[in-house]
Amino acid sequence: MSGAKTDADHPEHSSDFVGTAARTVRLLAQRRGQFTALLVLGVASVGLTVAGPVLLGHATDLVVSGILDDAGAGIDFGAVARVLAWTAAVYVAGGLCGVVQGRLANTAVQHAARQMRHDVERKLSRIPLSYYDRKRRGDIISRVTNDIDNLAQCLQQVVGQLVMSALTIVAVLGVMFWISWLLALIALLTVPLSLLAMAWIGKRSQPEFTRQWRHTGRLNGHIEEMYTGHALVKAFGREDQALAAFDAENESLYEASRRAQATSGLTQPLMMFVGNLNYVLVAAVGGLRIASGALTVGEVQAFVQFSRQFSQPLGMIAGMLGMVQSGMASAERVFDLLDASEEKPEPAVPVPSSGAGRVAFEDVSFRYTLAEPLIESLSLVAEPGHTVAIVGPTGAGKTTLVNLLMRFYEITGGRITLDGVDIATMSRADLRSRIGMVLQDTWLFGGTIADNIAYGARHATREQVVAAARSAHADRFIRTLPAGYETVLDDEGGAGLSAGEKQLLTIARAFLADPTILILDEATSSVDTRTEVLIQQAMARLREGRTAFVIAHRLSTIRDADTIVVMERGRIVEQGTHQELVARTGGAYRALHAAQFRRGAAASDRPRTT
Repeated sequence: MSGAKTDADHPEHSSDFVGTAARTVRLLAQRRGQFTALLVLGVASVGLTVAGPVLLGHATDLVVSGILDDAGAGIDFGAVARVLAWTAAVYVAGGLCGVVQGRLANTAVQHAARQMRHDVERKLSRIPLSYYDRKRRGDIISRVTNDIDNLAQCLQQVVGQLVMSALTIVAVLGVMFWISWLLALIALLTVPLSLLAMAWIGKRSQPEFTRQWRHTGRLNGHIEEMYTGHALVKAFGREDQALAAFDAENESLYEASRRAQATSGLTQPLMMFVGNLNYVLVAAVGGLRIASGALTVGEVQAFVQFSRQFSQPLGMIAGMLGMVQSGMASAERVFDLLDASEEKPEPAVPVPSSGAGRVAFEDVSFRYTLAEPLIESLSLVAEPGHTVAIVGPTGAGKTTLVNLLMRFYEITGGRITLDGVDIATMSRADLRSRIGMVLQDTWLFGGTIADNIAYGARHATREQVVAAARSAHADRFIRTLPAGYETVLDDEGGAGLSAGEKQLLTIARAFLADPTILILDEATSSVDTRTEVLIQQAMARLREGRTAFVIAHRLSTIRDADTIVVMERGRIVEQGTHQELVARTGGAYRALHAAQFRRGAAASDRPRTT
């Protein structure tokens, strides 16, 4: 119908690093109070840390002046002790400020990660089904889990250090100019070299990090597919092919990760080289300034310490470059999900609907892509209490038709009305609350059987749940389970139940929801013939007074439908009762019925072997 779900092969390109980083900062800045405190504590910590070398330089000058004092007074150990005590106090206070600042940074980052998960979860409920048709489920899961976790780890290690490093660079540079403008300019000579090195490395490593996380999503998608379909993989003997596909994806991920880490790994050695070059230049020129009497030994000592403190945050920032690039690559994938087109907005003033459930398709057109029309100018009316059966070959548009009624997709032409109200003017919640749906593919969540049946009726009593199960002929097998209705299904959608038992539970769910409109999409395809007969009888009772749409391939299940609609290539080619359509010479339904009758007769005439 909608085509196979694939992860679109986007062209490899470098991410918008600056834009993604700016958006991430805005996300973090939502907690302004914490970030204000973070900056204040960062300034205090850096200020106190910068004051330490100045005090140590003063203590050195006291010692040197005492040694060189011609009057013979010697070293004033009391003054030196007082200066050293102040130095220790300054370092302790600076360290405490740094600890508190780090805790605030971690809290802000975890809040941002929690908010991002919340935003993604809400976004997933607003994305149209067409998005899921284009993306592999494993890749979407990878964005919600791996990418957000990677971004949170990156920010947790980087945010506080980046703030402290930036403040340290500014503070240390100011003190260096205060001590000696000449030595400060010499120290700054290495900064352009550092920036050029980081820019060169970043430009080459960022695309590799983008590829790394893209391949991570693809690998997760493959694993998810192989895990959910492991029975089919084994049944068709495709283990080797599945393993080969895994190895190919794993190799691509390895290669992208290796290149990303190898390129970003050049940063630290280059920054160490630049830092050592800076130290040599400062020490050499500082020694000459001492010899000329322009600076004291303590001042040069303090300056050398400051030059180290100046180079250290630059090296730290460079060392975090790979982590930041990896985090921004993950952030871009999450933001790409958050920016995905959403369902058509709800009407400002939704129109409520009420009535018996008359559904009318009026000149409806729909296409998944502009170049491929699927449904063109389709008109159909389903009266209250009537059952409309929809038949036709695979790809004719049968399931799409009911998906349009549910507003899983938006029509591209015409309109659909429910009791005279255009469903586009209704809220989706109001529309869907009146519709019960049973699909061929069952879905059960991790929880008790009773909770699964009551999924569409939150406040249902136990008696109502049991009554629904009896109507769907599920009560008997439920009571044979160890805990009956309190049996807990695992997170794999009831892996311990047969396909037919799962289907019975979803049918019981529809019974309990008591909808105005009932949609059955091959709802009995997974049950045995005897159970199917019982369910058909129960469905007949359920359909009384309700509008029902039944999609079926086995024509024997829809003989009693009030209207049978035959679809081919998105168009209604025939409609009428079973008797009317069978009697129509050369009709599409008659051909389908004859083909199934011949297959059934051939199967019954086939000789049995013992």
